[in-house]
Amino acid sequence: MVRALRDDSFDYLIVGAGSAGCVLANRLSEDPKVSVALIEAGGKDNQLHVRMPAGLGRLMGDNPVWNWRFYTTPQTQLEGRQLFWPRGKGWGGSSSINGMIYTRGAAHDYDGWAKMGLDGWSYADLLPYFLKAETFDGPPAPWHGTNGPMHVDVSPLDNPLYLAFLRACEEAGLPRNDDFNGAEQFGAGAYQRTIKRGERASSSRAYLHPVLETRSNLTVISSAMVSRVIIEQGEARGIEFVDEPGGLAEAVFADREVILCAGAVQSPQLLMLSGIGPAHELERQEIRVRCELPEVGENLQDHLDMALVYDVHQPITAHSAHSGWRKHRVSLQYLLTGGGPGADNLLQAGGFARSSEDQPHPDLQLHFVNAPMIQHGLRGTGKDGMTIHICHLHPESRGRISLRSSDPFAPPLIDPNYLSAESDWKAMRAAVKLGQEIAGQKAFRPYRGRERVPREPITNDETLMSAIRKHAETIYHPVGTCRMGVDEASVVDEELRVRGVERLRVVDASIFPKQISGNTNAPVIMIAEKAADMIRGRAPLKPIAPEAVFGTQQD
Repeated sequence: MVRALRDDSFDYLIVGAGSAGCVLANRLSEDPKVSVALIEAGGKDNQLHVRMPAGLGRLMGDNPVWNWRFYTTPQTQLEGRQLFWPRGKGWGGSSSINGMIYTRGAAHDYDGWAKMGLDGWSYADLLPYFLKAETFDGPPAPWHGTNGPMHVDVSPLDNPLYLAFLRACEEAGLPRNDDFNGAEQFGAGAYQRTIKRGERASSSRAYLHPVLETRSNLTVISSAMVSRVIIEQGEARGIEFVDEPGGLAEAVFADREVILCAGAVQSPQLLMLSGIGPAHELERQEIRVRCELPEVGENLQDHLDMALVYDVHQPITAHSAHSGWRKHRVSLQYLLTGGGPGADNLLQAGGFARSSEDQPHPDLQLHFVNAPMIQHGLRGTGKDGMTIHICHLHPESRGRISLRSSDPFAPPLIDPNYLSAESDWKAMRAAVKLGQEIAGQKAFRPYRGRERVPREPITNDETLMSAIRKHAETIYHPVGTCRMGVDEASVVDEELRVRGVERLRVVDASIFPKQISGNTNAPVIMIAEKAADMIRGRAPLKPIAPEAVFGTQQD
Protein backbone atom coordinates (compact mmCIF):
# COMPACT_ATOMS: atom_id res chain seq x y z
CA MET A 1 0.00 0.00 0.00
CA VAL A 2 1.26 3.47 -0.94
CA ARG A 3 -0.09 6.83 0.14
CA ALA A 4 0.81 10.29 -1.07
CA LEU A 5 2.76 12.45 1.35
CA ARG A 6 0.25 15.19 2.16
CA ASP A 7 -0.57 15.20 -1.59
CA ASP A 8 2.72 17.01 -2.03
CA SER A 9 4.47 17.50 -5.32
CA PHE A 10 7.57 19.54 -6.07
CA ASP A 11 9.20 20.73 -9.24
CA TYR A 12 12.39 18.85 -8.40
CA LEU A 13 13.00 15.81 -6.22
CA ILE A 14 16.64 15.25 -5.22
CA VAL A 15 17.46 11.83 -3.75
CA GLY A 16 20.44 11.95 -1.37
CA ALA A 17 21.68 14.88 0.74
CA GLY A 18 25.35 14.16 0.07
CA SER A 19 27.98 16.21 -1.73
CA ALA A 20 25.99 16.60 -4.96
CA GLY A 21 22.50 16.68 -3.47
CA CYS A 22 23.20 19.61 -1.15
CA VAL A 23 24.72 21.61 -4.02
CA LEU A 24 21.65 21.02 -6.19
CA ALA A 25 19.25 21.79 -3.36
CA ASN A 26 20.93 25.17 -2.98
CA ARG A 27 21.34 26.07 -6.64
CA LEU A 28 17.90 24.91 -7.86
CA SER A 29 16.08 26.64 -5.01
CA GLU A 30 17.78 29.93 -5.91
CA ASP A 31 14.84 30.32 -8.29
CA PRO A 32 11.89 31.28 -6.06
CA LYS A 33 9.46 30.14 -8.74
CA VAL A 34 10.36 26.46 -8.31
CA SER A 35 9.95 24.07 -5.38
CA VAL A 36 12.63 21.59 -4.37
CA ALA A 37 12.51 18.58 -2.06
CA LEU A 38 15.71 16.91 -0.82
CA ILE A 39 15.13 13.34 0.40
CA GLU A 40 17.73 11.71 2.66
CA ALA A 41 17.81 8.28 4.32
CA GLY A 42 19.89 9.54 7.25
CA GLY A 43 19.47 12.37 9.70
CA LYS A 44 20.62 15.92 10.33
CA ASP A 45 24.35 16.55 10.79
CA ASN A 46 24.08 17.96 14.29
CA GLN A 47 26.55 15.72 16.14
CA LEU A 48 29.80 17.12 17.56
CA HIS A 49 31.94 14.50 15.86
CA VAL A 50 30.51 15.45 12.46
CA ARG A 51 31.53 19.10 12.91
CA MET A 52 34.87 18.40 14.61
CA PRO A 53 37.56 17.42 12.06
CA ALA A 54 39.26 14.94 14.41
CA GLY A 55 35.92 13.18 14.87
CA LEU A 56 36.34 11.41 11.55
CA GLY A 57 37.81 8.35 13.26
CA ARG A 58 34.51 7.71 15.04
CA LEU A 59 32.50 8.27 11.86
CA MET A 60 34.54 6.18 9.45
CA GLY A 61 34.32 3.11 11.67
CA ASP A 62 31.43 1.08 13.00
CA ASN A 63 28.91 3.93 13.32
CA PRO A 64 25.48 3.00 11.89
CA VAL A 65 24.04 6.48 12.40
CA TRP A 66 26.44 8.23 10.00
CA ASN A 67 27.88 5.32 8.02
CA TRP A 68 26.26 2.74 5.72
CA ARG A 69 29.08 0.31 6.65
CA PHE A 70 29.08 -1.59 3.37
CA TYR A 71 31.25 -4.62 2.66
CA THR A 72 32.43 -5.94 -0.68
CA THR A 73 32.00 -9.44 -1.95
CA PRO A 74 35.01 -11.72 -1.32
CA GLN A 75 37.89 -10.41 -3.43
CA THR A 76 39.71 -13.12 -5.36
CA GLN A 77 43.04 -11.28 -5.51
CA LEU A 78 42.93 -10.25 -1.84
CA GLU A 79 42.75 -13.66 -0.17
CA GLY A 80 38.97 -13.73 -0.42
CA ARG A 81 38.64 -10.84 2.03
CA GLN A 82 35.42 -8.82 2.19
CA LEU A 83 36.63 -5.24 2.38
CA PHE A 84 34.95 -2.63 4.56
CA TRP A 85 33.50 0.24 2.50
CA PRO A 86 32.44 3.21 4.64
CA ARG A 87 29.95 5.54 2.93
CA GLY A 88 28.32 8.60 4.47
CA LYS A 89 24.74 8.48 5.71
CA GLY A 90 22.88 11.66 6.69
CA TRP A 91 23.15 15.31 5.72
CA GLY A 92 26.40 15.87 3.87
CA GLY A 93 26.75 12.20 2.90
CA SER A 94 30.36 11.12 2.63
CA SER A 95 31.51 14.75 2.92
CA SER A 96 30.40 14.51 6.57
CA ILE A 97 32.66 11.54 7.35
CA ASN A 98 35.60 11.90 4.94
CA GLY A 99 39.17 13.09 5.52
CA MET A 100 38.34 16.60 4.22
CA ILE A 101 41.04 16.57 1.52
CA TYR A 102 40.40 18.98 -1.34
CA THR A 103 41.95 17.84 -4.61
CA ARG A 104 40.43 18.42 -8.02
CA GLY A 105 42.23 15.82 -10.08
CA ALA A 106 44.43 16.71 -13.04
CA ALA A 107 43.65 18.50 -16.29
CA HIS A 108 44.40 15.40 -18.33
CA ASP A 109 41.68 13.48 -16.45
CA TYR A 110 38.91 15.74 -17.72
CA ASP A 111 40.52 16.34 -21.10
CA GLY A 112 40.38 12.57 -21.40
CA TRP A 113 36.62 12.72 -20.81
CA ALA A 114 36.33 15.33 -23.57
CA LYS A 115 38.29 13.07 -25.93
CA MET A 116 35.57 10.46 -25.36
CA GLY A 117 33.24 12.87 -27.16
CA LEU A 118 31.84 14.51 -24.01
CA ASP A 119 31.59 18.12 -25.14
CA GLY A 120 31.67 20.58 -22.28
CA TRP A 121 33.65 18.28 -19.97
CA SER A 122 37.25 19.35 -20.66
CA TYR A 123 39.32 20.87 -17.87
CA ALA A 124 38.89 24.32 -19.38
CA ASP A 125 35.11 23.81 -19.25
CA LEU A 126 35.14 22.59 -15.66
CA LEU A 127 37.66 24.92 -14.02
CA PRO A 128 35.07 27.76 -13.79
CA TYR A 129 32.81 25.47 -11.73
CA PHE A 130 35.63 24.54 -9.38
CA LEU A 131 36.23 28.28 -8.88
CA LYS A 132 32.51 28.99 -8.43
CA ALA A 133 32.24 26.45 -5.61
CA GLU A 134 35.30 27.58 -3.66
CA THR A 135 36.36 30.20 -1.16
CA PHE A 136 40.08 29.66 -0.72
CA ASP A 137 41.43 30.64 2.67
CA GLY A 138 45.06 30.38 1.56
CA PRO A 139 47.32 32.71 -0.41
CA PRO A 140 45.49 34.40 -3.32
CA ALA A 141 45.90 32.66 -6.66
CA PRO A 142 43.92 32.99 -9.92
CA TRP A 143 43.25 29.25 -9.96
CA HIS A 144 41.38 29.40 -6.65
CA GLY A 145 37.89 30.74 -6.00
CA THR A 146 37.17 33.63 -3.65
CA ASN A 147 33.40 33.69 -3.20
CA GLY A 148 32.02 30.16 -3.23
CA PRO A 149 30.12 28.24 -0.56
CA MET A 150 32.87 25.66 0.01
CA HIS A 151 35.66 26.94 2.26
CA VAL A 152 39.10 25.44 1.60
CA ASP A 153 42.07 26.02 3.89
CA VAL A 154 45.73 24.99 3.72
CA SER A 155 47.00 22.51 6.29
CA PRO A 156 49.20 24.28 8.85
CA LEU A 157 51.66 21.37 9.16
CA ASP A 158 51.62 21.92 12.91
CA ASN A 159 53.16 18.62 13.97
CA PRO A 160 56.82 17.62 13.51
CA LEU A 161 55.78 14.35 11.88
CA TYR A 162 54.18 16.18 8.94
CA LEU A 163 57.41 18.10 8.38
CA ALA A 164 59.45 14.91 8.69
CA PHE A 165 57.24 13.28 6.06
CA LEU A 166 57.84 16.13 3.60
CA ARG A 167 61.61 16.03 4.19
CA ALA A 168 61.57 12.24 3.74
CA CYS A 169 59.72 12.62 0.44
CA GLU A 170 62.37 15.06 -0.77
CA GLU A 171 65.10 12.63 0.29
CA ALA A 172 63.30 9.94 -1.74
CA GLY A 173 63.15 12.17 -4.83
CA LEU A 174 59.70 13.77 -4.53
CA PRO A 175 60.08 17.56 -4.72
CA ARG A 176 58.08 19.99 -2.59
CA ASN A 177 54.75 21.04 -4.13
CA ASP A 178 52.87 23.93 -2.53
CA ASP A 179 49.58 23.42 -4.40
CA PHE A 180 48.33 20.12 -5.82
CA ASN A 181 45.52 22.07 -7.50
CA GLY A 182 47.98 24.30 -9.31
CA ALA A 183 49.91 23.76 -12.51
CA GLU A 184 51.61 20.56 -11.33
CA GLN A 185 50.48 17.61 -9.20
CA PHE A 186 53.82 15.86 -8.88
CA GLY A 187 55.55 16.20 -5.52
CA ALA A 188 54.76 16.32 -1.81
CA GLY A 189 53.27 19.09 0.29
CA ALA A 190 50.48 20.35 2.50
CA TYR A 191 47.00 19.23 1.59
CA GLN A 192 44.21 21.71 1.10
CA ARG A 193 41.18 20.81 3.23
CA THR A 194 37.45 21.50 3.38
CA ILE A 195 37.69 23.09 6.81
CA LYS A 196 36.33 26.50 7.80
CA ARG A 197 37.75 28.07 10.96
CA GLY A 198 38.36 24.69 12.57
CA GLU A 199 35.03 23.12 11.52
CA ARG A 200 34.37 20.50 8.85
CA ALA A 201 33.06 22.26 5.74
CA SER A 202 30.84 19.45 4.48
CA SER A 203 28.51 20.07 1.54
CA SER A 204 25.57 20.33 3.94
CA ARG A 205 27.36 22.95 6.06
CA ALA A 206 28.44 24.86 2.95
CA TYR A 207 25.35 24.64 0.75
CA LEU A 208 22.32 23.50 2.77
CA HIS A 209 22.41 25.09 6.22
CA PRO A 210 22.93 28.69 5.03
CA VAL A 211 19.71 28.70 2.96
CA LEU A 212 17.38 26.23 4.61
CA GLU A 213 15.70 28.68 6.99
CA THR A 214 15.31 31.46 4.43
CA ARG A 215 13.91 29.58 1.43
CA SER A 216 10.31 28.46 1.77
CA ASN A 217 10.60 26.65 -1.57
CA LEU A 218 13.16 24.15 -0.18
CA THR A 219 12.04 21.13 1.87
CA VAL A 220 14.25 18.45 3.42
CA ILE A 221 12.73 15.05 4.18
CA SER A 222 15.08 13.08 6.46
CA SER A 223 15.04 9.45 7.62
CA ALA A 224 13.36 8.52 4.34
CA MET A 225 14.69 5.43 2.55
CA VAL A 226 13.81 5.76 -1.12
CA SER A 227 12.60 2.41 -2.40
CA ARG A 228 12.03 3.25 -6.06
CA VAL A 229 11.55 5.94 -8.67
CA ILE A 230 7.97 5.96 -9.90
CA ILE A 231 8.07 5.53 -13.68
CA GLU A 232 4.98 5.85 -15.85
CA GLN A 233 4.92 5.82 -19.65
CA GLY A 234 8.69 6.19 -19.83
CA GLU A 235 8.85 9.19 -17.47
CA ALA A 236 10.03 9.61 -13.89
CA ARG A 237 6.98 10.93 -12.02
CA GLY A 238 8.12 10.74 -8.41
CA ILE A 239 9.60 8.52 -5.73
CA GLU A 240 8.44 6.15 -3.04
CA PHE A 241 10.11 5.97 0.36
CA VAL A 242 9.70 4.26 3.70
CA ASP A 243 10.98 5.26 7.13
CA GLU A 244 11.68 1.75 8.41
CA PRO A 245 11.85 -1.83 7.09
CA GLY A 246 8.33 -3.05 6.45
CA GLY A 247 6.91 0.44 6.93
CA LEU A 248 4.15 2.04 4.92
CA ALA A 249 5.46 3.38 1.61
CA GLU A 250 4.81 7.04 0.95
CA ALA A 251 4.98 8.80 -2.40
CA VAL A 252 6.02 12.28 -3.39
CA PHE A 253 5.85 13.56 -6.95
CA ALA A 254 7.98 15.65 -9.32
CA ASP A 255 6.49 18.11 -11.77
CA ARG A 256 9.80 18.55 -13.59
CA GLU A 257 12.56 16.07 -12.71
CA VAL A 258 13.79 13.41 -10.33
CA ILE A 259 17.54 13.67 -9.70
CA LEU A 260 19.50 10.81 -8.11
CA CYS A 261 22.46 11.89 -5.98
CA ALA A 262 22.84 8.70 -3.94
CA GLY A 263 26.44 7.97 -4.92
CA ALA A 264 28.35 5.32 -6.83
CA VAL A 265 26.92 2.50 -4.70
CA GLN A 266 23.29 3.49 -4.19
CA SER A 267 22.36 5.37 -7.37
CA PRO A 268 22.76 2.23 -9.51
CA GLN A 269 21.03 0.22 -6.78
CA LEU A 270 18.07 2.60 -6.85
CA LEU A 271 17.90 2.55 -10.64
CA MET A 272 17.71 -1.24 -10.57
CA LEU A 273 15.11 -1.25 -7.79
CA SER A 274 13.08 1.04 -10.08
CA GLY A 275 13.27 -1.35 -13.03
CA ILE A 276 16.14 0.38 -14.86
CA GLY A 277 19.16 -1.78 -15.54
CA PRO A 278 20.25 -5.14 -16.93
CA ALA A 279 17.13 -7.22 -17.63
CA HIS A 280 18.62 -10.47 -16.29
CA GLU A 281 19.49 -8.78 -13.00
CA LEU A 282 16.01 -7.30 -12.59
CA GLU A 283 14.24 -10.51 -13.53
CA ARG A 284 16.35 -12.45 -11.04
CA GLN A 285 14.92 -10.18 -8.32
CA GLU A 286 11.40 -10.29 -9.83
CA ILE A 287 11.50 -6.57 -10.60
CA ARG A 288 9.50 -5.39 -13.61
CA VAL A 289 11.79 -4.10 -16.36
CA ARG A 290 10.90 -0.49 -17.10
CA CYS A 291 13.98 0.33 -19.16
CA GLU A 292 16.73 -2.09 -20.07
CA LEU A 293 20.12 -0.45 -19.50
CA PRO A 294 22.73 -3.22 -19.27
CA GLU A 295 25.54 -0.99 -17.99
CA VAL A 296 23.78 0.18 -14.83
CA GLY A 297 26.09 -0.91 -12.00
CA GLU A 298 28.98 -1.75 -14.35
CA ASN A 299 32.29 0.15 -14.77
CA LEU A 300 32.95 0.32 -11.00
CA GLN A 301 36.40 1.81 -10.32
CA ASP A 302 38.07 2.53 -7.00
CA HIS A 303 41.46 3.58 -5.65
CA LEU A 304 43.04 0.57 -3.96
CA ASP A 305 45.34 1.61 -1.14
CA MET A 306 48.11 0.17 1.01
CA ALA A 307 48.54 1.56 4.53
CA LEU A 308 52.06 1.26 5.92
CA VAL A 309 51.86 1.64 9.71
CA TYR A 310 54.82 2.40 12.00
CA ASP A 311 55.30 2.89 15.72
CA VAL A 312 56.46 6.36 16.75
CA HIS A 313 58.96 6.77 19.62
CA GLN A 314 57.70 10.15 20.82
CA PRO A 315 54.24 11.02 22.29
CA ILE A 316 53.40 13.41 19.46
CA THR A 317 50.71 11.57 17.50
CA ALA A 318 46.93 11.49 17.71
CA HIS A 319 47.17 8.47 20.01
CA SER A 320 48.70 10.54 22.80
CA ALA A 321 46.30 13.42 22.16
CA HIS A 322 43.08 11.38 21.97
CA SER A 323 43.50 8.11 23.86
CA GLY A 324 41.71 7.27 27.10
CA TRP A 325 40.44 10.17 29.18
CA ARG A 326 42.16 12.65 26.85
CA LYS A 327 39.44 12.27 24.23
CA HIS A 328 37.01 13.98 26.62
CA ARG A 329 39.46 16.85 27.09
CA VAL A 330 39.80 17.18 23.30
CA SER A 331 36.02 17.36 22.85
CA LEU A 332 35.62 19.89 25.68
CA GLN A 333 38.41 22.09 24.37
CA TYR A 334 36.87 22.00 20.91
CA LEU A 335 33.42 22.87 22.25
CA LEU A 336 34.79 25.83 24.22
CA THR A 337 37.33 27.21 21.76
CA GLY A 338 36.83 25.56 18.37
CA GLY A 339 40.50 24.64 18.43
CA GLY A 340 43.04 22.24 19.87
CA PRO A 341 43.63 18.66 18.67
CA GLY A 342 39.96 18.37 17.70
CA ALA A 343 40.43 20.87 14.86
CA ASP A 344 43.05 18.66 13.15
CA ASN A 345 41.91 16.21 10.49
CA LEU A 346 45.11 14.20 11.26
CA LEU A 347 45.91 14.14 7.54
CA GLN A 348 47.71 17.35 6.67
CA ALA A 349 50.36 16.20 4.21
CA GLY A 350 50.59 13.99 1.15
CA GLY A 351 51.81 13.81 -2.39
CA PHE A 352 51.60 12.50 -5.93
CA ALA A 353 54.19 10.27 -7.61
CA ARG A 354 54.75 8.09 -10.65
CA SER A 355 54.89 4.31 -10.42
CA SER A 356 57.48 4.12 -13.19
CA GLU A 357 59.65 6.35 -15.36
CA ASP A 358 57.39 5.81 -18.37
CA GLN A 359 54.31 7.21 -16.66
CA PRO A 360 53.58 10.65 -18.19
CA HIS A 361 51.57 11.78 -15.15
CA PRO A 362 51.41 10.89 -11.45
CA ASP A 363 49.49 7.66 -10.92
CA LEU A 364 50.16 7.20 -7.19
CA GLN A 365 48.84 9.29 -4.30
CA LEU A 366 50.19 9.51 -0.75
CA HIS A 367 48.22 10.42 2.38
CA PHE A 368 50.23 10.82 5.58
CA VAL A 369 48.24 10.27 8.80
CA ASN A 370 49.43 11.33 12.23
CA ALA A 371 47.96 8.14 13.75
CA PRO A 372 48.23 4.36 13.37
CA MET A 373 45.49 3.42 10.88
CA ILE A 374 45.04 -0.35 10.82
CA GLN A 375 41.97 -1.50 8.92
CA HIS A 376 40.51 2.02 8.63
CA GLY A 377 41.32 2.73 12.26
CA LEU A 378 39.03 -0.07 13.44
CA ARG A 379 42.06 -1.69 15.09
CA GLY A 380 44.49 0.18 17.29
CA THR A 381 48.07 -0.49 18.35
CA GLY A 382 47.76 0.93 21.87
CA LYS A 383 50.67 3.29 21.25
CA ASP A 384 51.80 6.24 19.19
CA GLY A 385 52.08 5.58 15.49
CA MET A 386 51.95 7.01 11.97
CA THR A 387 50.59 5.80 8.65
CA ILE A 388 51.75 6.28 5.08
CA HIS A 389 48.83 5.55 2.76
CA ILE A 390 49.68 5.07 -0.90
CA CYS A 391 47.11 4.28 -3.58
CA HIS A 392 46.95 3.61 -7.30
CA LEU A 393 45.03 6.37 -9.12
CA HIS A 394 44.25 4.85 -12.50
CA PRO A 395 43.22 1.20 -12.16
CA GLU A 396 42.38 -0.84 -15.20
CA SER A 397 40.33 -3.30 -13.12
CA ARG A 398 36.57 -2.89 -13.39
CA GLY A 399 33.92 -4.15 -11.00
CA ARG A 400 30.17 -3.86 -10.59
CA ILE A 401 27.28 -3.11 -8.27
CA SER A 402 24.36 -5.56 -8.36
CA LEU A 403 21.30 -6.32 -6.29
CA ARG A 404 21.37 -8.62 -3.31
CA SER A 405 17.61 -8.29 -2.91
CA SER A 406 14.63 -6.22 -4.03
CA ASP A 407 14.47 -4.92 -0.45
CA PRO A 408 15.81 -1.32 -0.47
CA PHE A 409 17.20 -1.83 3.05
CA ALA A 410 19.36 -4.74 1.88
CA PRO A 411 22.87 -3.54 0.95
CA PRO A 412 23.77 -4.14 -2.69
CA LEU A 413 26.46 -6.55 -3.82
CA ILE A 414 29.69 -4.61 -4.26
CA ASP A 415 32.40 -6.30 -6.32
CA PRO A 416 35.29 -3.91 -7.13
CA ASN A 417 37.17 -6.81 -8.74
CA TYR A 418 40.42 -5.38 -7.39
CA LEU A 419 43.71 -6.28 -9.08
CA SER A 420 42.08 -8.27 -11.86
CA ALA A 421 44.33 -6.36 -14.29
CA GLU A 422 48.04 -7.15 -14.24
CA SER A 423 48.92 -3.47 -14.74
CA ASP A 424 47.27 -2.72 -11.39
CA TRP A 425 49.51 -5.27 -9.68
CA LYS A 426 52.55 -3.59 -11.19
CA ALA A 427 51.46 -0.17 -9.92
CA MET A 428 50.65 -1.45 -6.43
CA ARG A 429 54.03 -3.13 -6.11
CA ALA A 430 55.69 0.17 -7.03
CA ALA A 431 53.44 1.98 -4.55
CA VAL A 432 54.47 -0.16 -1.59
CA LYS A 433 58.15 0.07 -2.50
CA LEU A 434 57.91 3.86 -2.66
CA GLY A 435 56.05 4.06 0.65
CA GLN A 436 58.69 1.96 2.39
CA GLU A 437 61.47 3.96 0.79
CA ILE A 438 59.99 7.19 2.18
CA ALA A 439 59.52 5.64 5.62
CA GLY A 440 63.17 4.59 5.65
CA GLN A 441 64.58 8.05 5.01
CA LYS A 442 66.84 9.92 7.43
CA ALA A 443 64.12 12.49 8.24
CA PHE A 444 62.06 9.85 10.05
CA ARG A 445 64.89 8.39 12.16
CA PRO A 446 64.12 10.42 15.33
CA TYR A 447 60.52 9.21 15.27
CA ARG A 448 60.01 5.91 13.47
CA GLY A 449 59.82 2.63 15.35
CA ARG A 450 59.05 -0.82 14.02
CA GLU A 451 56.79 -1.47 11.07
CA ARG A 452 53.37 -2.70 12.23
CA VAL A 453 51.80 -3.20 8.78
CA PRO A 454 52.88 -5.19 6.96
CA ARG A 455 54.51 -7.27 9.67
CA GLU A 456 55.89 -9.81 7.24
CA PRO A 457 59.37 -9.02 5.86
CA ILE A 458 59.24 -8.00 2.20
CA THR A 459 62.25 -9.50 0.46
CA ASN A 460 61.03 -10.02 -3.11
CA ASP A 461 58.02 -9.55 -5.38
CA GLU A 462 56.38 -12.70 -4.05
CA THR A 463 56.40 -11.52 -0.43
CA LEU A 464 55.43 -8.03 -1.59
CA MET A 465 52.35 -9.37 -3.40
CA SER A 466 51.48 -11.48 -0.36
CA ALA A 467 51.52 -8.33 1.81
CA ILE A 468 49.24 -6.53 -0.65
CA ARG A 469 46.81 -9.45 -0.66
CA LYS A 470 46.68 -9.40 3.15
CA HIS A 471 46.49 -5.67 3.79
CA ALA A 472 45.28 -3.59 0.80
CA GLU A 473 42.02 -1.67 1.37
CA THR A 474 39.88 0.99 -0.28
CA ILE A 475 40.75 4.66 0.12
CA TYR A 476 37.02 5.50 -0.35
CA HIS A 477 36.77 6.75 -3.96
CA PRO A 478 34.27 4.53 -5.85
CA VAL A 479 33.07 5.95 -9.17
CA GLY A 480 31.70 5.02 -12.58
CA THR A 481 28.63 2.84 -12.03
CA CYS A 482 26.22 5.07 -14.02
CA ARG A 483 28.75 5.95 -16.69
CA MET A 484 28.36 9.16 -18.68
CA GLY A 485 28.98 8.81 -22.42
CA VAL A 486 27.88 9.66 -25.93
CA ASP A 487 27.41 6.02 -26.89
CA GLU A 488 24.05 4.31 -26.54
CA ALA A 489 25.45 1.83 -24.01
CA SER A 490 26.22 4.57 -21.49
CA VAL A 491 23.80 5.05 -18.60
CA VAL A 492 23.59 8.86 -18.81
CA ASP A 493 24.30 11.29 -21.62
CA GLU A 494 26.54 14.36 -21.43
CA GLU A 495 23.75 16.27 -19.66
CA LEU A 496 23.45 13.46 -17.09
CA ARG A 497 20.01 12.36 -18.32
CA VAL A 498 19.25 8.66 -17.92
CA ARG A 499 18.92 7.07 -21.32
CA GLY A 500 15.45 5.79 -22.12
CA VAL A 501 13.70 7.52 -19.20
CA GLU A 502 12.49 11.11 -19.41
CA ARG A 503 12.79 13.57 -16.51
CA LEU A 504 15.41 11.48 -14.68
CA ARG A 505 19.06 12.39 -14.09
CA VAL A 506 21.98 11.09 -12.06
CA VAL A 507 24.38 13.62 -10.53
CA ASP A 508 27.16 12.10 -8.40
CA ALA A 509 30.42 10.13 -8.66
CA SER A 510 28.64 7.28 -10.43
CA ILE A 511 28.63 9.27 -13.69
CA PHE A 512 32.45 9.43 -13.97
CA PRO A 513 33.37 7.63 -17.18
CA LYS A 514 36.89 7.13 -15.83
CA GLN A 515 38.55 7.63 -12.45
CA ILE A 516 40.33 10.90 -11.69
CA SER A 517 43.73 11.62 -10.12
CA GLY A 518 42.84 12.27 -6.50
CA ASN A 519 40.11 12.50 -3.90
CA THR A 520 36.62 12.64 -5.36
CA ASN A 521 34.66 15.07 -3.15
CA ALA A 522 35.71 18.29 -4.91
CA PRO A 523 34.97 16.87 -8.40
CA VAL A 524 31.49 15.75 -7.30
CA ILE A 525 30.71 19.24 -6.00
CA MET A 526 31.96 20.70 -9.28
CA ILE A 527 29.78 18.29 -11.28
CA ALA A 528 26.71 19.29 -9.27
CA GLU A 529 27.45 22.98 -9.86
CA LYS A 530 27.61 22.31 -13.60
CA ALA A 531 24.51 20.11 -13.51
CA ALA A 532 22.52 22.90 -11.81
CA ASP A 533 23.09 25.12 -14.84
CA MET A 534 22.04 22.29 -17.16
CA ILE A 535 18.87 21.60 -15.21
CA ARG A 536 17.94 25.28 -15.03
CA GLY A 537 18.55 25.70 -18.76
CA ARG A 538 21.31 28.24 -18.26
CA ALA A 539 24.32 28.68 -20.49
CA PRO A 540 27.45 27.03 -19.08
CA LEU A 541 30.11 29.21 -17.54
CA LYS A 542 32.72 30.47 -19.98
CA PRO A 543 35.68 28.09 -20.26
CA ILE A 544 38.99 29.14 -18.70
CA ALA A 545 42.12 27.94 -20.49
CA PRO A 546 44.59 26.51 -17.94
CA GLU A 547 47.42 28.61 -19.36
CA ALA A 548 45.37 31.72 -18.58
CA VAL A 549 45.63 31.06 -14.83
CA PHE A 550 48.70 28.84 -14.47
CA GLY A 551 50.84 30.51 -17.13
CA THR A 552 51.20 27.06 -18.68
CA GLN A 553 49.05 24.04 -19.48
CA GLN A 554 48.35 22.14 -16.25
CA ASP A 555 50.05 18.74 -16.07
